[in-house]
Amino acid sequence: MLLESERSQLVLIDYQPRLMAAIFEAPLVLANALRLAQAAQLLQVPVWGTEQNPSKLGENLPELRALCWNTLAKMQFSGVEEGLGEWLRPPLQAPAGNARSLPKHLQKPSNTPTERSSVVVAGCEAHVCLLQTALHLLEDEFDVWVVTDACSSRTERNRDAAFDRLAGAGAELVSTEMVLFEWLRSAEHPQFKALQALIK
Repeated sequence: MLLESERSQLVLIDYQPRLMAAIFEAPLVLANALRLAQAAQLLQVPVWGTEQNPSKLGENLPELRALCWNTLAKMQFSGVEEGLGEWLRPPLQAPAGNARSLPKHLQKPSNTPTERSSVVVAGCEAHVCLLQTALHLLEDEFDVWVVTDACSSRTERNRDAAFDRLAGAGAELVSTEMVLFEWLRSAEHPQFKALQALIK
């Protein structure tokens, strides 16, 4: 199964300065998160952010926060526990028009958005907030893709333990470039050169 940009959403978890200062390979992780967010913007993939206890840890890094459609401040470690799922899967709108005009079984919802059930997630700390959010998304029947080179923890061991557990739970483990090239699918895509520039 390959990622499709039209069915994807990107969730960036807790790239907060006070946390990032202690994160293993933080500059690389942040650079890849920025690439993902910039690519998502070019391809019209929704981007959501979360911030753990922002009054203590601060907001996400400004360059990343600016690329998010919205950012969820949270105290629970899982963003899903604080409403992220409602952002990712908004309730369907009831059909418009006269309800008597057609029998109910023939009515079709109007303006129903294409469901974006593939959730690409990246963030810190991999073994806490990212893990708990991703596991809840899997429980809610989203397809979860964890971008390993845009995730980390304070220690490499905790990060790797999170990846092992997520893979066992059914998440797909991918890299930033895998996501970008699967979203593109072809060198003939109108945004190919722009995304290629993000990688070079």
